[in-house]
Amino acid sequence: MNEVHRKVLDNGLRLVHCFDDSTQMVALNILYEVGARDESPEHTGFAHLFEHLMFGGSIHIPSYDTPLQEAGGENNAWTSNDITNYYLTIPKHNVEVAFWLESDRMLQLAFNEESLEVQRQVVIEEFKQTHLNQPYGDIGHLVRDLAYKKHPYRWPTIGLDISHIEEATMEQVKDFYNTYYQPSNAVLAVTGNISWEDAEALTEKWFAPIPNTPLPPRNRPVEPLQTEERRLTVERQVPLDTLYMAFHMCDRFHPDYCVYDMISDVLSLGTSSRFNQRLVKERRIFSTLDAHISGSLDIGLFHIIGRPAEGITLEAAEAAVWEELEKLHTELVAQSEIEKLHTRFEASFVFGHISYLQQATSLSLHELYGPEFTLDTEVDRYNAVTAEDIRRVSKQCFQREHANVLFYKKK
Repeated sequence: MNEVHRKVLDNGLRLVHCFDDSTQMVALNILYEVGARDESPEHTGFAHLFEHLMFGGSIHIPSYDTPLQEAGGENNAWTSNDITNYYLTIPKHNVEVAFWLESDRMLQLAFNEESLEVQRQVVIEEFKQTHLNQPYGDIGHLVRDLAYKKHPYRWPTIGLDISHIEEATMEQVKDFYNTYYQPSNAVLAVTGNISWEDAEALTEKWFAPIPNTPLPPRNRPVEPLQTEERRLTVERQVPLDTLYMAFHMCDRFHPDYCVYDMISDVLSLGTSSRFNQRLVKERRIFSTLDAHISGSLDIGLFHIIGRPAEGITLEAAEAAVWEELEKLHTELVAQSEIEKLHTRFEASFVFGHISYLQQATSLSLHELYGPEFTLDTEVDRYNAVTAEDIRRVSKQCFQREHANVLFYKKK
C-alpha cells in the first residue's frame, strides 16, 4: 500500500487518503460512529433505518442515486452494532460528484413523511424476511439476549422489536440524525486514482463548511461479568437441530483481541482445523461446525455454531465441543500450527487490501480504532501471538460459568 495521509478538519471530520494509480476509479468511504449500541432500548433499529434513509434525498439533491449513476458511480452501505458505513466508487474524472453527494447528506437530509414511510416499510419487510419468517432467523435475538443483560449489544442491528420501527416518529428520526450524523462523528477515506492534494482540496471545499454539533456523552451500560452458565432451549419449524455457544471476549482495542481471533482460526479455519478434522471428519459428531468472533468495539462474543450429524444429540455434540475447548487449556498449540496461521493471516490481509475499495473501508475502520491501530502494524500484532497466549486466553474464556448455550431444536 502507498503512503497514507491524514487530516482533521476544523469541524472534526477525519480525512484519510491513499493513492492507487492501478485503477481509473476513486472510492469514498464514510464511516459514522453510530450503531445499534447507541440506540435507546425503547427505540431500536434506528441506526439500520438510517442506512436506508440516507439514500432518500438531501437538502439540495432530491435523488442520491440518479446523479451518481449518471456519473458512472455505484454505492452501498452496511450497519453493525458499532458503526454505519457508506461507500461509493466513481470514475476519477467525475470524482467531485461524489464529494458533492456525500457532503450534502451529511449537511442535512431532506426529511419528509413520504420518504420515512417508504423506508420504514422496506425495513419492516426486511425484519420479517430475515428474522421473523426465515428459518433460524431469530438466532441473533436469542443469543444476544442470553449473553447480554445490560449492554445494548443485547439486540441486533435490525432492532429489538419490529414495533420500534413501525411506531418511529419523524421527531425521533430527526433527533437521531441530528445527534450522530455530525462531521466529528465521521471518518472519510478516499482511495484510488486521486492525489492527496486533490482529495484534501475537495474535502475542504465540500465538507469544511458543514457545521458541527458536539456529541452528547455516551454513557452506555457496562456489561457485568458473567459468573454462571446460561442455557436456553427452543423448538422451531426448522430442518435440523443446531448448537449455539457464546462466550464473552475482550473489546476490539484490547491486546488479546488478536489472540481470540487466532483461537477461532485454530478451531475452525480451513479443512485442517481442529473442529473440522476431529469433530466433523474423524468422529463424525457434526456435519458442520464453526467458530468466529464478533469483532465488536465493546465487549464482544466468541461464537461456536454447529449442526450435529444424524443420530447425534445436542447434548453429545456440546460435550464434544467442550472436550476440544479443554484441550486448549492444557495443551500448547504446536509451533508449526502457529506459524501456519501467521502465514495465512498475512496472506489474507495482503490480498484483502489489493482493491482500492477494500483499502478505503479498512482505512476508515483503523482511523476509528486510533493511531496505534494502523494497517502497517496489523500483521505484526497477529504475528506476535504465541502458543502461550492461546492457552492463557482459552483458559480464561472457555469456562462453564462463562458459557451461553442455546439448543435450537426442530419440532
